[in-house]
Amino acid sequence: MINKADPPVFTPDDEPYLGRHPLYVFDTLIISSLEMNSAVAAYTHSHQQSRLQRAAAQIIPQGINLALSIRELLRQGHLFSAAVLLRSLIERAAIISYLWRNPDEIATWEDGWRHRERPSLTKMLADMHPDTDLEGAKAVCSTFNHLVHGDPMGAEFNLVALSEDALGYGVGRVTDNPELCDFVCDQAICWLSVLTSMMAGCFPEMKEDG
Repeated sequence: MINKADPPVFTPDDEPYLGRHPLYVFDTLIISSLEMNSAVAAYTHSHQQSRLQRAAAQIIPQGINLALSIRELLRQGHLFSAAVLLRSLIERAAIISYLWRNPDEIATWEDGWRHRERPSLTKMLADMHPDTDLEGAKAVCSTFNHLVHGDPMGAEFNLVALSEDALGYGVGRVTDNPELCDFVCDQAICWLSVLTSMMAGCFPEMKEDG
């Protein structure tokens, strides 16, 4: 809920969820992913790339960009918007992981990754963990599809306390919901970690070059 005493814009020194451990872990991971991405970018400018690497050079920076946007939304207390962006972050992580595991599908990516030709997000998530229950992948998709599509279940993420015994649907910053902040951070950490690991997986020559 908005506090009238809040500044117009939060800075890194006074943001509402500063000190939350998941937020600290998210910040730490962002720093390492940016450092690694800089190294990958330099590598791609001086080496011939495989088809997988060309796809990774497009998909992974998009995902990191989304993670940075999520972080800034958290800083300003826009928790619902940050949660909505998680769906796009998850999809980038799932796509590059799927292409890495299924190189024959790179042609589908190069041809535009068209609807009905590309695999569903559920299929890509299940492919990341083939030994686990498909229901887990379906649950992830269901949760974040509700957020994106604006249905009644997704609206639950936008509830704010109006008083001790009343709830409403917020339209601005929420500075008093650390549980939702932690949830967004935990999810962002998970999927940004996938992107970071995919940088190493798609560009193994970088390690060999030292």
